[in-house]
Amino acid sequence: MVPTQEESAALGTNEAPPPYHEPAETAPLPGPGPSDGLEAAAEKVELELAAPPEPPEPPEGGWGWLVMLAAMWCNGSVFGIQNACGVLFVSMLKTFGSDDQEKMVFKTAWVGSLSMGMIFFCCPIVSVFTDIFGCRKTAVIGAAVGFIGLMSSSFVSSIEPLYLTYGIIFACGCSFAYQPSLVILGHYFKKRLGLVNGIVTAGSSVFTILLPLLLRVLIDSVDLFNTLRVLCIFMFVLFLAGFTYRPLVSSAKDKESGSKGGNRFSLFSRRKFSPPKKIFNFGIFKVTAYAVWAVGIPLALFGYFVPYVHLMNHVKERFATEHNKEVLLMCIGITSGVGRLLFGRIADYVPGVKKIYLQVLSFFFIGLMSMMIPLCSVFGALIAVCLIMGLFDGCFISIMAPIAFELVGAQDVSQAIGFLLGFMSIPMTVGPPIAGLLREQLGSYDMAFYLAGIPPLVGGTVLCFIPWIHSKKKRGMSKTNGEEKMEKMLENQSSVVSSSSGLLKKESDSVI
Repeated sequence: MVPTQEESAALGTNEAPPPYHEPAETAPLPGPGPSDGLEAAAEKVELELAAPPEPPEPPEGGWGWLVMLAAMWCNGSVFGIQNACGVLFVSMLKTFGSDDQEKMVFKTAWVGSLSMGMIFFCCPIVSVFTDIFGCRKTAVIGAAVGFIGLMSSSFVSSIEPLYLTYGIIFACGCSFAYQPSLVILGHYFKKRLGLVNGIVTAGSSVFTILLPLLLRVLIDSVDLFNTLRVLCIFMFVLFLAGFTYRPLVSSAKDKESGSKGGNRFSLFSRRKFSPPKKIFNFGIFKVTAYAVWAVGIPLALFGYFVPYVHLMNHVKERFATEHNKEVLLMCIGITSGVGRLLFGRIADYVPGVKKIYLQVLSFFFIGLMSMMIPLCSVFGALIAVCLIMGLFDGCFISIMAPIAFELVGAQDVSQAIGFLLGFMSIPMTVGPPIAGLLREQLGSYDMAFYLAGIPPLVGGTVLCFIPWIHSKKKRGMSKTNGEEKMEKMLENQSSVVSSSSGLLKKESDSVI
């Protein structure tokens, strides 16, 4: 039956609305639609700006306490042996000595000097290995190389091979083991990082006090070579301690890529470390505050180590009748350990990059104490000067890593510390010989100590500008990020409004 025209019209009016009203119910209404879209777009922009995700919060303990003890042993064994080189120096002269004693002193002095310089000189290279392979692999391999170098040194028959075995191989191994011990602490601690660094760096003070006594007993009981073999035990324990530098799993993706439990207890886990974008990340020098810090610290160190190298010879000349001259070094070592613990804890209460003011304070006191050494006419006054100097030496050392974390962040701290330690090798090598040259020309150490106090004062003055530079840069970055965020939100709003307008226009055309 064919419907009439009136029936067709009636059916048309009854059946036509569904195709038009049903989409209208599912489509966004002209009023609230764009508003909902803008809110969603704003949330999307905020999520995009939040990427990459923040690193996980350090556990502030747990396994980190064992890592702290391992790092403490590393600092103690590496710098304890280096600082006790004076005892080994006397034994080397006796073992390899000849008729030309003055020439032998010069040749033997290069062994310890080369070793100390190589530890810091290699740190920029070590930082690259740490970024690529992680703290654990780098530290373990470094301790193994140091063990080989020290063991090889116990089989030499003349002084020249020690340049290679002790001065280069052993020192490079120590460098590869030492620098990861500074970096790994920031992975496990944040709120207590200052205290933990103070405890770790205090290890070198404890070993510096005890090792000379141990080495003297060993050298008197056995010969130099067997003493070096005993020291290999310290490096073997350091090798085992490196295994505690367990990498923390920072994301679910890392958990999936690593084998279950593999990252916790195996050295060569399946999780792949993503290599840095650049082998040497010179981009960190674009951080102005860090660049100033990397200049100010080496500048201060041109006179920093002069008292440590020449103090005993100065006392020998000035206080010839004094018998217990070594007590001065013990005073520096003891108060240095106290200073590392004390100022490390104080640094935890100093917010952000303002920790740099503690380093400024330490350099000012170290510079003043260096200038006061020639003014001391009695031995007791010199002891007081050494006690104060050691206290602020501990302050300078203990807060170096926390300041690096504040300036460049955890991602770039390895290379930041590496570059700084590399720069420090230059004044450590140049400063003391210049002081020795002044002694030869002027006949006393007075002018050398006066001039040695100037670089710490100048370097401390330079460091005073860092908090201001850092805060100014931070405000500029916040303003830039805010403007970029606003621009992205406006762009997303425009795109949402355009898409909504297009949808409404299309719907209107369909109705028509």
